[in-house]
Amino acid sequence: MFLSTYEKQLDGKRRLLIPQEYRTAQNGAETGVFCFHSITADCLEAGGDKLMAEYVARIEALPFGSEARTALEEAFYAGQRPLAYDGGGRITLPESLCEDAGLTEDVVIVGLGPRFQIWDRARWQARKARSRELARQALTAPTGGAA
Repeated sequence: MFLSTYEKQLDGKRRLLIPQEYRTAQNGAETGVFCFHSITADCLEAGGDKLMAEYVARIEALPFGSEARTALEEAFYAGQRPLAYDGGGRITLPESLCEDAGLTEDVVIVGLGPRFQIWDRARWQARKARSRELARQALTAPTGGAA
């Protein structure tokens, strides 16, 4: 699983050190990750084999040729970049992905279980309070079951 939050910096070549605990065979990210502009947020989303399987299952559950399936295929498959680690455990983010997600030199890597996100630090700081409030509401909302 991808856990914790790390503040990092992109170097001049847009290289980013991925935490060692993220680079494991268990999450399918031992030799690299796939990365794409997040479908739901202004950041990059990345992960290994488990995340790939989740997206493939969601895509294949939709009728072939449907507008929704095609949109998801375009966002996920066409926007994806497989990124291998260099000898130091870094990935090099393509310039186009950095532009899409508004990444600057200062970034935050946010672990989300089967995936992680790469945020511009200022955007992440602006999002944190709202996200925490939504999490609080989700945790305290009635589940509909018997008490």
